[in-house]
Amino acid sequence: MSRQFRRQQQKNSKSSVPSMPNLGAMGNQMGNIMKMQEMIQEDLASKVVEGTAAGNMIKIEMNGRQEILSVKIDPSIVNPEETDMLEDLLLVAFKDALSKSQELGMESMSKLTGGLHIPGLF
Repeated sequence: MSRQFRRQQQKNSKSSVPSMPNLGAMGNQMGNIMKMQEMIQEDLASKVVEGTAAGNMIKIEMNGRQEILSVKIDPSIVNPEETDMLEDLLLVAFKDALSKSQELGMESMSKLTGGLHIPGLF
């Protein structure tokens, strides 16, 4: 191969390679997104939702990070003979609180992502 041919090949291969994006800028954007996510997580920890069952006789409070804060049971529905029913009602109240907490989290994250669902971000 002649030197001139090799130079032309090198020149052509360099011009056909797409330029790399500025990885520093992408890193900064990811850092900003991570900081915003952290701020949202802190905000969610301070927000409280309440799940209920049996006409508000059972209440479960949960924060926006799906952490249970309290469980309240009206004594009038406590019957040692019917613990199965009480367990079922607790489960209903927990699911209600969890659903509300997840919805709160999704709303907060959609503000960050502009409505786009980004897997692993929340």
